[in-house]
Amino acid sequence: MREPQFSVIIPVYNRPQEVKEILSSLATQSFKDFEVIIVEDGSSVRCEEIVDIFRDQLSLQYFFKPNTGPGPSRNFGFAHARGNYFVVFDSDCILPTHYFLSVTQSLKEHQWDAWGGPDRAHENFTLKQRAMGYTMSSVLTTGGIRGGKKHVGWFQPRSFNMGISRKVFEVTEGFKFDRYAEDIEFSIRMKNAGFKVGLIPDAFVYHKRRLNFQQFYQQVYNFGRGRALVGRAHPAEIKITHWFPAVFLLGVISLIFMPLISVKLFAVAFGLFSFYLVTIFFHSLKENKNLGVALLSIPAALCQLCGYGLGFLKEKFNAHR
Repeated sequence: MREPQFSVIIPVYNRPQEVKEILSSLATQSFKDFEVIIVEDGSSVRCEEIVDIFRDQLSLQYFFKPNTGPGPSRNFGFAHARGNYFVVFDSDCILPTHYFLSVTQSLKEHQWDAWGGPDRAHENFTLKQRAMGYTMSSVLTTGGIRGGKKHVGWFQPRSFNMGISRKVFEVTEGFKFDRYAEDIEFSIRMKNAGFKVGLIPDAFVYHKRRLNFQQFYQQVYNFGRGRALVGRAHPAEIKITHWFPAVFLLGVISLIFMPLISVKLFAVAFGLFSFYLVTIFFHSLKENKNLGVALLSIPAALCQLCGYGLGFLKEKFNAHR
């Protein structure tokens, strides 16, 4: 059997409907030289019946394994892949029809060893999901790394949209963390190994966010924990900017007690805090052209920064206990 150019690896845990959506988008790709490997990571609600629907449309492999987390599940998929390049997506992604065509063209031009692409909000996503997507990619929060044609510094592919050559897997042996910033840690080792890693702006995916702010808060809390874990494994990779959410969180908490110290200081601090939130509102309105998304971007930003900051500080504190 001829080896495909790409092997797509999708770990999934109790999300059969999401698998249906991403497989539907894969079935409509204009470039079709790829296989798809679904790795069911110990789900109690399996997606095998959904996968069977697409067997006439896609070259598919389906595996069920005990739950180990997304990192080891992707490695499991890598080990069974036949392609020259391995591409990983989260199960809650939807691909535009030109995704693999854009990747193929960029590989010819740049000869990437590994790459990543941005994420966008689909028009069918809820207003909350679009607001969460905005804050996760905005330069006004902790975003900016997930897309944009201009990128400062070296690019770190994220596992919702990441591709690597077979050689990268053979040299690095894939993911080392089971979850929580496993993609960042992997990207660092790719860089340290000297591989050529780049951003392909046109290879974007529509990436769903959580359904509500409580779920979103828990997700970004884990992101904060993951960043601290990365710092434990690679101390030089923690920069001043990674402390911003923690500083923001401490600043918000200090607003509660500041009037007891100085009313004038409180007025200045609260004014700056309000100005920041208003700036997020208008920037989101400009980017999304939707008043509802702009309004929801304010609580989304607060969830993101406070959740990330708390997770980061707790993991940092635990590391020194």
